[in-house]
Amino acid sequence: MLTKIENVLTKEQVHSARQKLAAAEWVDGRVTAGYQAQEVKRNAQVAEGSTASKEVGEMVLLGLARSPLFMSAALPLRVFPPMFNSYAGGQTFGTHVDTAIRQISTTGQRIRTDLSATLFLTDPEDYDGGDLVVEDYYGEHRVKLPAGHMVLYPATSLHRVEPVTRGNRVSSFFWIQSMIRHDAQRTLLFDLDTAIQRLAGIEDAKVKESSVQMTGVYHNLLRQWAEM
Repeated sequence: MLTKIENVLTKEQVHSARQKLAAAEWVDGRVTAGYQAQEVKRNAQVAEGSTASKEVGEMVLLGLARSPLFMSAALPLRVFPPMFNSYAGGQTFGTHVDTAIRQISTTGQRIRTDLSATLFLTDPEDYDGGDLVVEDYYGEHRVKLPAGHMVLYPATSLHRVEPVTRGNRVSSFFWIQSMIRHDAQRTLLFDLDTAIQRLAGIEDAKVKESSVQMTGVYHNLLRQWAEM
């Protein structure tokens, strides 16, 4: 399931984030890539553990915590500390699958990467190319969102970033370990939760009764499938 989440960061927060990142230390993006990804990864990223990475990362995490859509779609158990990358001058990231297990450098904690996230920090009109292309059973999905918006998709997906031929594409990227390991189960719970929320505003006794029953089904499935 690919989910677009609007306004994780406000325009003011995006501006502040870009200022902090502009003054940060940038390194070769291949330093955090796996063996195969190193062959196709050409970008720059902010050094892990830097002050800018921590400050802007905290801003991103607070934005996620305020998003009901993110909580419903991801059912997060752990979130990898947000990282930040930049593409310019033809830089690209060829087709790859994200590493299954990531280790947080500061704590040593390991996270299973169930979901991948890209939070855009540059508006689409400010650069050419740079589309995030995610492949699934239904074909390719091209994503290029306004600054402050985010896309969430299964980390098992083949995906790539097209070459940036004009301007500079800056974004945050990170991974989520969900309470629900399997994408099909997460999708079912998300669809059920969405239906329950739609029914919540209808003032009808029978609808409310059905909503309560559906809520029970949701939580019983969550109780059965969740890993903590």
